[in-house]
Amino acid sequence: MLTRSLQSGALALALFFLPRGTTAQDFVPVSLRLEEALDIARRYNPGLRAIRNDEDLANWNVRSAYGALFPSATVNGGVSWQGAGEQTFGSLTAEQLGFANQPSFLFSNYNLRLEYQVNGRTLMAPGQAKADRVATLAQVADAEANLVFQVTQGYIDVLRQIEQVRVSEQQRERATFNLRLAEAQLAVGSATGVDLAQAEVAVGRAEVTVLQTTNALETARIRLLQQMGVDLDSPFVPTTPFTLSEPLWVREELYQMGLNNPNLRSLRASRSSSSYGVRMAKSTYLPSLNLFAGASGFTRQASSTAFNVQQGEFQAQSSIQNCLFFNDLFSRLANPLPSQDCSQFQFTDADALRIVDQNTGFPFGFTGQPPTAGISISLPIFQGLNRQLQVSEAQVTLDDLDLSLREQELALRADIATTLATARTAYQAALIEEQNQTLADEQLRLARELFTVGLADFLELLEAETLKVEADREQIAAIFAYHDFLANLEAVVGTSLRTP
Repeated sequence: MLTRSLQSGALALALFFLPRGTTAQDFVPVSLRLEEALDIARRYNPGLRAIRNDEDLANWNVRSAYGALFPSATVNGGVSWQGAGEQTFGSLTAEQLGFANQPSFLFSNYNLRLEYQVNGRTLMAPGQAKADRVATLAQVADAEANLVFQVTQGYIDVLRQIEQVRVSEQQRERATFNLRLAEAQLAVGSATGVDLAQAEVAVGRAEVTVLQTTNALETARIRLLQQMGVDLDSPFVPTTPFTLSEPLWVREELYQMGLNNPNLRSLRASRSSSSYGVRMAKSTYLPSLNLFAGASGFTRQASSTAFNVQQGEFQAQSSIQNCLFFNDLFSRLANPLPSQDCSQFQFTDADALRIVDQNTGFPFGFTGQPPTAGISISLPIFQGLNRQLQVSEAQVTLDDLDLSLREQELALRADIATTLATARTAYQAALIEEQNQTLADEQLRLARELFTVGLADFLELLEAETLKVEADREQIAAIFAYHDFLANLEAVVGTSLRTP
């Protein structure tokens, strides 16, 4: 078989070019199959891992959207201290009002508020968040499909360069053999010094080709490891066989498969999310409901109760003075009213003790304040055409996605048709190049025999050698061109088409 001979020496050649004395990551096997390379890339490629982080954000967006349907609760509190000293009340001081020697005070307070807000956007937010999450997951799948294509191309390129190195090594071996043959012919007089010089030049060129192809192999190997997201010094040998098989797929069947590829799934998910976005934009016309309730409390504690007792005595004296005043006023009426007992306002030791007992609330002996509650409904009437703008923007985005989806479906049919035709052409070209390679082998053998018996000059041998090298390289190019086009076709369809 065509590729079996190409692959026979690939493993030994690749093992020869493995890095020596390097520290490799344990999870990269030396015998690396394509499926293993893809699995490693899915786990360690930094770009794909960064995109997958969007999944967690999308999940939290869904949770947050549902959380907005529950009431919000806020509680705050604080403590403060006020030092002793003179205070002013308008233009008067506390001392002028009879409150001298004010102590320091400790204060604490709390405030609890429950609030529930609901509107059209709040009610529709969970659905929008779930649609966005589906779109995010589809984008991650699309990114993973692109990575699979890139790693597959890199894997094929490593195999291609291994074969190029093998051909270069064979070219150098043949050039060295031709040099020894020219030296032998020169010794018996059947060749000239020019023939020997040409043979030496051919060996030098073969050496340069080996260096160039070896460098290309190392570059391809590093690029593949980069796509896999692993240590660039990890040694490996690609062992998945890439054989030629006639592309017998039917174009319409491939198109039906391709309609479910990751790219189109991502576009459809984005379109679904955008469609929900239009409804979200229209929900701004709906009213908003706001419910709230709150409670609060405070404490105040003085460093000394003398000031509080003084205040109580002053208030008691003021109450007694008012009582006596009104009793005197009532006695002067034409029909006197009964007088009040002013002794009831007398400040007693019990009153002083009560004031002392009440000065122990800080920090948690709160005095509750009256609770509050309310409800409000808001219906936006005119907001400067802002809502109409939002609806129009959402609708335009949806229309653009519809057109993009249609464009991608048309592109899918065209890509499948052209890529399948190109793959079939590449397959036929590879078969022809196999025949050319066989003919070049035979021509080189005959030219070498004729040169050995003196019936051909060294130039004819060099021409046959050149044809042989070109045939080998064209055969490799044709084989891997077929696999490149097959990888492109798999990327378009969105699934593997290779025979396991």
